[in-house]
Amino acid sequence: MAVRAGAPKPDISSPDALKRSLLAAKSISYADPAKGGASGVQFAHVLERLGIADEMKAKTKLVPGPEAPDLAARGEVEIAVAMVPEILPVRGVDLVGALPQELQNITDFSYVAGTLVAAKQMAIAKALVQFITGQAAAPIVKSKGLEPG
Repeated sequence: MAVRAGAPKPDISSPDALKRSLLAAKSISYADPAKGGASGVQFAHVLERLGIADEMKAKTKLVPGPEAPDLAARGEVEIAVAMVPEILPVRGVDLVGALPQELQNITDFSYVAGTLVAAKQMAIAKALVQFITGQAAAPIVKSKGLEPG
């Protein structure tokens, strides 16, 4: 969750606090669940679980993808909901934090890295693979809003 840079951060420390903060907000934005974005689908479920889906409709601006933080940066909405890695690179917003643990839906991303047999610089290719899959890259991965694993 994000707000415009410098704006007060809503309390999202528990499901009840999140519910109160969302109901108090003038406007929110998140990815349109009908377009299939994982964060939008998940957040729509969160609103249902909190029992406030109908109350939030009038003050919600759905976007086709991860543009919600951009709307918050421009002051078009008070609260933006997106995945942390979609929030961090947006200038003009402050990360409020992740949703309470009880409402989380963790998305696992994985990658595969290897080298081509015909690589002209095999030692460099192997060193890159070792770096991006090793502990040395963990701080970089964390700085992008992901949890290395």
